[in-house]
Amino acid sequence: MRDFSTDHRWLSINTATVRKSRGVEQPLTDIIEACAQRGIRAISPWRDQVAAAGLPAISKLVKTHGLELSGYCRGGMFPAADAAGLKAAREDNRRAVDEACELNAACLVLVVGALPGALAGQAAHKDIALSRSQVSDGIAELLEYAKASKMPLAIEPLHPMYAADRACINTMEQALDVCDALDPIRTGEDGKTQQAALGVAVDVYHVWWDPKLEAQIQRAGKDRLMAFHVCDWLTPTTDLLNDRGMMGDGVIEIPKIRGWMENQGFAGYSEVEIFSSGNWWQRESAEVLDTCIARHRSAV
Repeated sequence: MRDFSTDHRWLSINTATVRKSRGVEQPLTDIIEACAQRGIRAISPWRDQVAAAGLPAISKLVKTHGLELSGYCRGGMFPAADAAGLKAAREDNRRAVDEACELNAACLVLVVGALPGALAGQAAHKDIALSRSQVSDGIAELLEYAKASKMPLAIEPLHPMYAADRACINTMEQALDVCDALDPIRTGEDGKTQQAALGVAVDVYHVWWDPKLEAQIQRAGKDRLMAFHVCDWLTPTTDLLNDRGMMGDGVIEIPKIRGWMENQGFAGYSEVEIFSSGNWWQRESAEVLDTCIARHRSAV
């Protein structure tokens, strides 16, 4: 394993982590400047934050500071109750690919969606098998567009508690089944394995509990391991969405999982992604970033 104890070279900040400072929404430009001041070399911004600041402005600022994007959040939300909804999702995902390309992201992260309408409080139906079929069809269609743009797509399996509203792909095994079906890794004429166009984003918050996790990380291999997200699972947790813990404050064996990733050749960033309405979003963003740096050295 790489030694993270002496620097934060391989730390990335998912910008949701400091979306708020003392409960107040922070401009993405301020977040980027604060990261650059601390020698943080990578970020993963959210599309709504980019849209608020303007894609050209963010693209310029990222380039000015020489920042890398460990990923771009997010594409997905493929299922819909009617043809118009499916068409809207298709068009929005193509825009997400274009934005990710402009920002030179390592991958576009996909949160695939689930039962249409459930996120707003009223599911249009209960047929999760239909949603999974629409997810597979949506990824297949987007993959052709993304391949032409040379933008890798990373499916992020979400914890089963989100199966109804946010993602009906809930394990690494499910995600990799989709990868293998839609993007079988082929051997080129030179005998070398071609780069995967479809892979996974491994977020420890969502997959730490899975008894098959180590085996599925091995199955994924270097080419399909496209992103690694870190935070911690608190006990007790007070909110299933917005009570993520800082690394080291919960029960996840983060270094062990990173070791499994690196054993397969993963050598990318550890991306801190924390949603914390009751704790970290109530603190000064400077304190949060400084804590991320310290915990990246001691708990990742």
